[in-house]
Amino acid sequence: MTTTFVNLPVRDLASAAEFYRALGFDADPAGPAGDSMTLTVSDGTRLVLHVRSAFEAYTGVAATDTAASREVIVGLSAQSREQVDELVDRAVAAGGESLGPGSASGPMYMRGFRDPDGHQWSFLHIAG
Repeated sequence: MTTTFVNLPVRDLASAAEFYRALGFDADPAGPAGDSMTLTVSDGTRLVLHVRSAFEAYTGVAATDTAASREVIVGLSAQSREQVDELVDRAVAAGGESLGPGSASGPMYMRGFRDPDGHQWSFLHIAG
């Protein structure tokens, strides 16, 4: 089985972890400790949060300034349109920024947000 690891720099590890727990991501006790933390998004996806200095040491370059640019948009599937809205509403309630109402394009419904560190995410449902 393949596992995807999404690595993100954060200002405050505890606050970032609390935000993602509000979305239903679970702390992974087998993940790194100290300046990093792993959360389980799904069976095949892990989110690895690093304090900014640890992320920069790991990558060897400065982390992107999310106020000025985007390095990536992380998209996750949801089981229904209602779940898309519920998850984004939970993100906003936990301190994220809504990127507006959901949009439909054919069988796909998507809605986005930015986390408290400015990383852009979207949840989407493809009817089928």
